[in-house]
Amino acid sequence: MSSIAYNDLVVGARFEGPGRTITETDLSLSCMLTGDWHPIHADAEFAKKTPIGQRMLHGPFGILLVMGMATHLPEFADEVIAATGIQEWRYHAPIVVGDTLHTETEIVAKRITSDGRRAIIDRRFKLVNHQGKVIQDGLAGAMIRLGAAGSQS
Repeated sequence: MSSIAYNDLVVGARFEGPGRTITETDLSLSCMLTGDWHPIHADAEFAKKTPIGQRMLHGPFGILLVMGMATHLPEFADEVIAATGIQEWRYHAPIVVGDTLHTETEIVAKRITSDGRRAIIDRRFKLVNHQGKVIQDGLAGAMIRLGAAGSQS
């Protein structure tokens, strides 16, 4: 994918990323990073007795996954200098080992900051499984430094 300058970025534009299959290593790393070894994550026999029937990853793992997988959706020609936050993040279904997930990104807003040298790009991210079901979604913003041509779109 080629880089997109702020001037050329269209609100409503959509981008889809490649898939990634969730592994046992992902589940173990999620437990290790959070320190949360609740049986729903770490005990296969316990998890078999739950409505899901198997262990699931921690919900915030999906946010990390989306942010990593969608880093280049789109690839901004202008320098990304900060994340501005996450809003309205929702969990619709669990993430389990064996799921193949991909991201869908939509540009929902763009605006130039008051100094005219930076812009905020708001994106809606969706984490979608191999069956086409949205597992998680929410809004996240990025601040970019506008290039020398600094658009006023």
